[in-house]
Amino acid sequence: SLQDKNALHLYSVNGKYLGSETLKEEVSDMCVTGEYIVMGSLQGFLSIRDLYSLSLSISPLAMRLPIHCISVTKEYSHILVGLEDGKLIIVGVGKPAEV
Repeated sequence: SLQDKNALHLYSVNGKYLGSETLKEEVSDMCVTGEYIVMGSLQGFLSIRDLYSLSLSISPLAMRLPIHCISVTKEYSHILVGLEDGKLIIVGVGKPAEV
């Protein structure tokens, strides 16, 4: 039964199937930035995956509430995460000295 399964599928611009990855969470929003996919889930996890291999770049960050929307700044320096309770979480990207 595929009822409880979620997956991320990757296709080329021409429609050629490139791969897929099974997900444990239900994706609520996602955006593609450069070579990464930034995803938020209804279970409250923020995940960053490599665009070409679909593997996790870092372990998922727990936001503790369902994520409703995600946006990445133009300079790719911060990820803006909108939560179910109306809070806006700003996550710095890069090394601690850069953030």
